[in-house]
Amino acid sequence: MMNNSEFILAIVFQLTQLLLVVLAAPLLTGWVNQCQAWLQNRSGAGMLQPYRVLHKLFHKDAVIAHNASWLFRITPYIVFGCMWLAAAIIPIIAVDLPFSGVADVIALVGVFALARMFIALAAMDIGTSFGTLGARREMLVSFLAEPALLMVLFTASMISHSTQLPRIVEALAHHQFALYPSLAFAALAFVIVLLAENARIPVDNPSTHLELTMIHEAMILEYSARHLALIEWASSLKLFAYISIGIALFLPHGIAEVGNWAGLPLAIVLLLLKLLAAGAGLAVLEVVTAKMRIFRAPEFLGTAFLLAVLGLLIHFLLGT
Repeated sequence: MMNNSEFILAIVFQLTQLLLVVLAAPLLTGWVNQCQAWLQNRSGAGMLQPYRVLHKLFHKDAVIAHNASWLFRITPYIVFGCMWLAAAIIPIIAVDLPFSGVADVIALVGVFALARMFIALAAMDIGTSFGTLGARREMLVSFLAEPALLMVLFTASMISHSTQLPRIVEALAHHQFALYPSLAFAALAFVIVLLAENARIPVDNPSTHLELTMIHEAMILEYSARHLALIEWASSLKLFAYISIGIALFLPHGIAEVGNWAGLPLAIVLLLLKLLAAGAGLAVLEVVTAKMRIFRAPEFLGTAFLLAVLGLLIHFLLGT
């Protein structure tokens, strides 16, 4: 049990993480874009470009269709809140923060699904063909990606005997060092799911505006100003959340233990290094691969599900 001073300190660190994720998420997106520019021999717009875009959008007047319902208007706030909640409760600097106890992996998948449901309904609310097309494609991708993600999370849960991310981190990072072959298959599946869920190449291209290939962009064509800013910010938070989940599952070493407040500065430094490495790796993957046809997405995500199930079977057969 924590005394009053320890509880207040824990609240301070939790609020620090809340601010860290919401402010650092656009910077992570800018880092990925800048790495892509360097790999393509371009100068790039700079790592701070997402902040400039958000600033510009927040200072514009929103244009909303006459037939837009209340659902269309509140969706950006719901999506932003869901992504901020997901990114904030993941144990990325310490496992004993006050909100980390609710970081259940199944609940996290539910939070992502809730945001997806609202953005898809809002895309169809206006009645445009592109919004409906993007919503249908988004549901197709999620229908294939969510089972694979659950299998990945179940593999880690079987090893730690818990579905809570703090307990998974403790089991994998703070106990005796061990290599888990099952997690190797799960990691490959998770990378595929991360690319699909965050509308990255090869499933989608976040920088395209070609109507026949868009998925995520097709759903937000009708948004502008502050509504578009919140959705773009939420997209950055979602990428940050998925990378944070990957760090918690496969690279948890360095996250501070329960009560080890002295280790938090080192944990923050290691987190920044992991985020830099993950962002650079994501940029490399997107540069060396090409956008696939939407009809190939089921095969791509089916591979992720197969790898995740293999990881789960290996754990049952070998116990590792």
